[in-house]
Amino acid sequence: MDWLTEHKLPIGKWLGQGVDLLNQHASDFFDALAMVLETILNSTTAALLWIPAWLLIAGIAGLAWWLHRSWGLVAFAVLSLLLIVNLGYWQETIETLVLVLYATLFCMLIGVPLGIAAAHHPLLYTILRPILDLMQTIPTFVYLIPTLILFGLGVVPGLISTIIFALAAPVRLTWLGISSVPNTLIEAGKSFGCSNNQLLWRVELPYAMPTIMAGLTQCIMLSLSMVVIAALVGADGLGKPVVRALNTVNIEKGFEAGLAIVILAILLDRIFKQPAKQPAGAH
Repeated sequence: MDWLTEHKLPIGKWLGQGVDLLNQHASDFFDALAMVLETILNSTTAALLWIPAWLLIAGIAGLAWWLHRSWGLVAFAVLSLLLIVNLGYWQETIETLVLVLYATLFCMLIGVPLGIAAAHHPLLYTILRPILDLMQTIPTFVYLIPTLILFGLGVVPGLISTIIFALAAPVRLTWLGISSVPNTLIEAGKSFGCSNNQLLWRVELPYAMPTIMAGLTQCIMLSLSMVVIAALVGADGLGKPVVRALNTVNIEKGFEAGLAIVILAILLDRIFKQPAKQPAGAH
């Protein structure tokens, strides 16, 4: 065992050298990407904060009603958001909401096509599976270090780390949804002369949509779980008061900010969760 320890594989050294090479030869690219992402996030946050809180709350309530036709959800949305305003965390909540929505958007834009491709090409999923396992299980602080080196302090490394952490959910659930399409449906589509693209859009995606939407809500929850960690590298939002409360052992501030995170998580989950289908013949 001593011999094995003495001949340690320099895995960490190789990875460190890779990050250093990227930082040396592609720093302009990462700086430009960070500037673009930061501009998008900051401008969206500023635009939402420019809207009066009561008007934005009314818009969110309207979205909840349009998607679910539930007065209970509308009442919960209004009362919970008013509670956040009352606690004094409206700006932080908007900053967190923007971070989570953009992280979820990028995860879905990358994850859904990857999941579809993996379902159609088993070899690709065999290659992706260990990578996805690594992304989900490696401690988040580990890949927070290279993102911090490449993108610097601010909201961008928090966004990139959140995307890495949450990306596996839409990939896996999209793969699961597409893979579970019954062969009878595929054969029926082919018998009607559907091309591969038509099969995807008319048969596979409609059948897999509930599973894909489950991937969306999972992605939102995973992104919210990164809020506090993202605050450690300079991301604004509800994570900052939690970190400050932890540093000062302030139970009151920590609980209030944590409650705002929980309210936002429940609200986003309820709004974006696909409504349950009514049984046939139900009134």
